[in-house]
Order: sequence, then structure tokens, then C-alpha cells
Amino acid sequence: MVYEERNTWVGLIVSAIAMTVYVIVVLQQAGDGPLTEVVWWPIMLWTIGLSIVASIVVSILWGILAGMRERDGVGKSDQRDRDIARMGGRVGQAFLVIAGLGVLVLCAFEADWFWIANTMYFGFALSAFAGGVASVIAYRRGLI
Repeated sequence: MVYEERNTWVGLIVSAIAMTVYVIVVLQQAGDGPLTEVVWWPIMLWTIGLSIVASIVVSILWGILAGMRERDGVGKSDQRDRDIARMGGRVGQAFLVIAGLGVLVLCAFEADWFWIANTMYFGFALSAFAGGVASVIAYRRGLI
């Protein structure tokens, strides 16, 4: 597994865990009350911050382990990696555009900040996740 693919897998795993943890914590905070009453922003900021730190730590540790097994090629990328990253980025951007449009619609209807912020948060998260899935598929099956 090449360097870029390893980092893509780390991003997928960490983002899936982070989204799940965020939803669970927000639902626990809401209890039987409305979701809009949850003080969501500290939970969101902690989730984002911890997922960034986790991605960095796991990437470093996985890179060290991979480097001990195979010293050649660790940290190297080639044109194929750049093409796959570009394609994954384009796939992810589609979800970001959809989330942005959703935020605009929610703003137009003067929705609660909870819904606006969470739409954008999940738009970013799904963008990264979908782009990562597209990249992993491209690594496994090749670019079309």
C-alpha cells in the first residue's frame, strides 16, 4: 500500500469514527429534549480538533510501521497518486457544493443555527469521506 493510499484510509477511518461519535454525543446531550437546545459548537469543535490530531497520529504510526517493513518508497508519490488525489477531490467537492446549497436554503428559511452548522459540518465530513472512498476505489481498480 502506497503512502497516499495509507493516508486516505486513515482519513476514512477517522472521519467515520468522528461523525459517529459526534452524532452519539449530540443525541446524548439532547436526551428527550429538542436537538436545537443542545450546545453543539463545543462538541463540534472538539470532534474536529480530535479527529485532526487522531489522523496525524495514526498516519505517523502507520507510516513508521510501513517503513519498518518496506524502506523503499515510503512517503513517495507519483503521477498516479496525484491523479487519484485530484479525482477524489473533485468527487468530494460535489458533496461540499450540495452542503453549501443546503446551508443557503436553510438560511433562506431562517432555520435554527444548529441545523445550518450541522449541515455544513456533515457536508465537510461527507465530502472528505466520499472523496476518500473514490480515491480508494481508484487505487484498487484504477482510474477510468
